[in-house]
Amino acid sequence: MNTFQSLKYRYNNLDVFGKIITINIVVFIIDVLLTSLFRLNVVKYFVIPSGFGDFILQPWSLITYGFLHSGIWHLLFNMLFLFYLSRTASNLFRTKMVLNIYFLGIIFGALAYLAVSNILPTNLFGTKNGIMVGASAGVSALLMFIAIYMPDSQIRLFNTFNVKWMHIAIFFVAMDVLRLTMGINQGGYIAHIGGYLLGYYYAANLKKGKDIGTGFERLMDAFMGWFKPKSNLKTVHRKPSSKTVKHKTTSDASDKQKKIDAILDKISKSGYDSLTAKEKKFLFEASKDD
Repeated sequence: MNTFQSLKYRYNNLDVFGKIITINIVVFIIDVLLTSLFRLNVVKYFVIPSGFGDFILQPWSLITYGFLHSGIWHLLFNMLFLFYLSRTASNLFRTKMVLNIYFLGIIFGALAYLAVSNILPTNLFGTKNGIMVGASAGVSALLMFIAIYMPDSQIRLFNTFNVKWMHIAIFFVAMDVLRLTMGINQGGYIAHIGGYLLGYYYAANLKKGKDIGTGFERLMDAFMGWFKPKSNLKTVHRKPSSKTVKHKTTSDASDKQKKIDAILDKISKSGYDSLTAKEKKFLFEASKDD
């Protein structure tokens, strides 16, 4: 197996967020190489421009800007947070639902940026004639979702002490508001706030038993279906044989995951408040394991 095949094999065995993180890293490397070696600014067609007229000419940037980053630390910070937040959320919820929160956060962050840049009559937030890149709005949405829906969930830092995601969310919201008033990267922090609002709204509705991302999920499934190759195989019918072989199906889900799924089904039907104290404690302990 050559190097390319080995990398392809490793990539195919990543979970969906591992693939998203990998794509972000690869895109960043390509951007650096094209800019430094060939002086090509290809990413300008994929960033979010502050002007609504410019945005109309590249509407795909509503999503693509979330795969671009302005520097190595910007990339590492976002991808590290995305790794831990996606693991915490995916342990308790469907992967597609976690993807809904992440990408809706990116979209709402971009819309907040465009709204402030084009609706305000002055350059109050320094967003005029600018561009925006980064996955921060999607990460912010996941952070706020976890903080609101699972306020007691924790992350273990430096393998020494635990910190609640709620406290981390409070810290970053306060810092973003402070830096917004100080004139530092104001367009980016407006996008963060858009992500926070989306995450809060998603969690608040899910507690009531309503998943607001189902429509977006169907839209994305339909869009991705355009890129799936169509099979040329023909269906062949044959008479059933007198002897049938029964195959046992094995499940990869552990008893713990089955219990989590049962609790999530209960939440989707009756809301978070319908859980017993024992069930809430179980979810809390499950989130700490990651």
